[in-house]
Amino acid sequence: MSISFQTNVASMIAAVNLNNNNNFQTNTIEQLTSGYRINNSGDDAAGLAVANGYAASVAELTQGVLNGNQGVNTLQIIDGGLSNISTMLNRMQTLATESATSTFTGNRATLNQEYQTLIGEINREAGNIGLSSANSSNATNLSVYIGGGPSATIGGQVQVDLANGKVDATALGLVNTSVTGTAVTVGATAAAAIAAGTTETFTVNTAAGTSKFAVTGETGDTVTSQLAELNQQLSSVGITASLDSTGKLAFSSPSAFSVSITNAGLGAGTETGVTNSALNTQQLVYANTDTAAPFTVTEGSTSATLSIATGSTDAQALQQINTQLAAQGITDVVAVASGTAGTFDLEGTGTFLASANAGATSTVGAYTTGTGNGGAEAAINAVTNAVQLLGQVQGTVGAGENDLNYAIGLANSQITNFSATESSIRDADVATEAANLTKAQVLEQASVAAMAQANSAPQAILSLLKSA
Repeated sequence: MSISFQTNVASMIAAVNLNNNNNFQTNTIEQLTSGYRINNSGDDAAGLAVANGYAASVAELTQGVLNGNQGVNTLQIIDGGLSNISTMLNRMQTLATESATSTFTGNRATLNQEYQTLIGEINREAGNIGLSSANSSNATNLSVYIGGGPSATIGGQVQVDLANGKVDATALGLVNTSVTGTAVTVGATAAAAIAAGTTETFTVNTAAGTSKFAVTGETGDTVTSQLAELNQQLSSVGITASLDSTGKLAFSSPSAFSVSITNAGLGAGTETGVTNSALNTQQLVYANTDTAAPFTVTEGSTSATLSIATGSTDAQALQQINTQLAAQGITDVVAVASGTAGTFDLEGTGTFLASANAGATSTVGAYTTGTGNGGAEAAINAVTNAVQLLGQVQGTVGAGENDLNYAIGLANSQITNFSATESSIRDADVATEAANLTKAQVLEQASVAAMAQANSAPQAILSLLKSA
């Protein structure tokens, strides 16, 4: 190589290597001080993209674990309320059983007072945990997002279906049950499930009028499930259906009612006419052509004269009878339709007497006395059914808690594994980079020394000029 003043090639080579060694040292120091192998996209673009994916998954799963723990907490709150309701049902079963025996010598009204208080408390607590008609915030398909699946909509959520999980008195079939009221058994044989595709119709008469309810059998139905469906409908008129001690269908209510059915299963056997509640009863047959007040109802020293407008329909006559009874001081006797046009049944908890007034063509039928304590037996069956319904909700909540805990465990495992994989891509190898730092420092120092020698080389040309 020729010697030149103009171009010091050795110095240029030394400068290039010095710059490379300086960048090497800077990069090594950056990795050691940050702890990361990749500090900018240029360090490893492909590796950074992969590491960022793992970091996003870790962030998603970390929040998912928090979501899961919140979901478990919510279910534990619900579970505590359900456990409390279960305890109350046990107490209600005790009260009903105590009242059901004919040898009980205490005051059944006192038992019923506690029983009714417990029904109210069940409603309150069911509302507090969001599983009642008043507060159905948790009576839905609860979805807890955990993450970790292939997409946001696949494999990332835990579902706890409480859409049918209401546990208030209505949902549990406890509305209008009583340990002092009476129950009426309908049907000649034990109840059987209504066959799939077959409909059984229930005609119910109360002081408010006549209502019809229907239950259609479906594949897989049981007597218990169809009874629950019937009770859901009957709750609107204050009547509860249950099975008596022999398995026959029975109806109960603290108020007057009558019921008839078209036999298809639950009300097995032959149903004749209308079955009244087991209260004291007297029948009124009203001729809507009467111009005089047709009836007088007497209870103790109180009498009520019933004036029914000529030409009244059954519904109008029923309303007039009940309005006048209450207005004239007889509040525990009401009229219900009997299922026969122009015929009404007066039903009451106390002793009363109805009579036809002079000049009226309407007539009064025989007076019958209510007997038995089927209300307590009906309450026993209703509470037993309620325990089963509550157990189904408890099973759903318990399974949901377990599923969430399993999902949280998997998420924590995924967080650990994803973090380890991200670390292997992004984090610096401290031992290797410490050795590289020593290497970089030596190379930089050598480059500086070599560059100094290269810069002094052209001075040798001066020696040649002196000799000339």
